[in-house]
Amino acid sequence: MGADNSNLSRLQHPRFARAFARAVGKMNRRGGTEHRRTLLAALYGTVIEIGPGDGSSFGLYPAAVTRVLALEPDDYLRGLAMEAAASAPVPVKVVAAAAEQIPADDGSADAVVASLVLCSVADQIVVLTEIRRVLRPGGTLAFYEHVRSGHRLLAKAEDLLTPAWGAIAGGCHPNRDTLNVITAAGFSIRDYRRFGFAVHPLVPPVAHILGHATRPEA
Repeated sequence: MGADNSNLSRLQHPRFARAFARAVGKMNRRGGTEHRRTLLAALYGTVIEIGPGDGSSFGLYPAAVTRVLALEPDDYLRGLAMEAAASAPVPVKVVAAAAEQIPADDGSADAVVASLVLCSVADQIVVLTEIRRVLRPGGTLAFYEHVRSGHRLLAKAEDLLTPAWGAIAGGCHPNRDTLNVITAAGFSIRDYRRFGFAVHPLVPPVAHILGHATRPEA
């Protein structure tokens, strides 16, 4: 089992958490809900979701999922997630924990869900290594993330924007090449698609990926 999550104070971003909670409903209506529905549709058994935010995904889990352990380090968002868990169609337990130290035994999860969260963790490899630990051999990593642009000039702009944006947006990095990092962490990509998605009518589309990877059997 991962180490104790006794100090989550560094992961508290009260202003950003409240801004995100206000914005996520519009983002979901613009397509986020259907993206998550696609992400979760084939999952089953025991699932761990890292950084569920306000719990937008909870109502979308299929009946084949028997339980969800949701790790939300932010106090404000965790409160919203707990409210959402109460009306979820499958059992959801929301706990105060971070993706770097998942409170679960080795090989205990059939799937781990990362939805718009790998952009903001301090070290993606550390988190993905922890995800591999808790997944059973052959288990699924379901990922839905915004990523570095494939256009050279836009990617350079994201590089320039990242330090300032991260400071005001809960550590978010808009320039991460997350798909390649998932592969580098030892996962096998099973399926994915790349697409542009605008979270707000006044914001241009940015690159997103949505797909599933597998922890190798050996």
